Amino acid sequence: MISSHQEVFVCCAVCGNEVEVTGHRCPFCHAQQPTCSEHIKRPLHRLVNLKMGKPVVEQALDRLAVVLLSSSQEGHKVLTLIHGYGSSGTGGGIKLAVRRQLQDFVQQGKVRTVIPGEEFEGRSARGRQLVRSYPFLAGHRDLNRANPGITVVIL
Repeated sequence: MISSHQEVFVCCAVCGNEVEVTGHRCPFCHAQQPTCSEHIKRPLHRLVNLKMGKPVVEQALDRLAVVLLSSSQEGHKVLTLIHGYGSSGTGGGIKLAVRRQLQDFVQQGKVRTVIPGEEFEGRSARGRQLVRSYPFLAGHRDLNRANPGITVVIL
């Protein structure tokens, strides 16, 4: 049992920041918060290996479409897609096709933001805002590593 003087925090369902269960609005994004009984614990981040099993480009794109739909339905806010960078080091077919498809999804409103691994860093204004909005990204294994084999997607 929780005594009345203890503070209980959960993640905001919209931005992922920690908010008090008793709060009515998130102090960060100002979204209306559900009551304590409505809070559902769900992971906000999902790591997806699109190159597992060495698929051809078409299979990887099919997997991407399925992952985006299921992740959105499951309440994930951020995806890290592992697509590899190609054996030549200049960009493999899966990487290029996935990033092209993601840009189409941004234009269609299916995803909010796409951050190539090479640009996933916390020192820029964009990076600081991203970590402020999604604090769990501060501990992301690829933050500030300029990893061309991944792409971070904000749903």
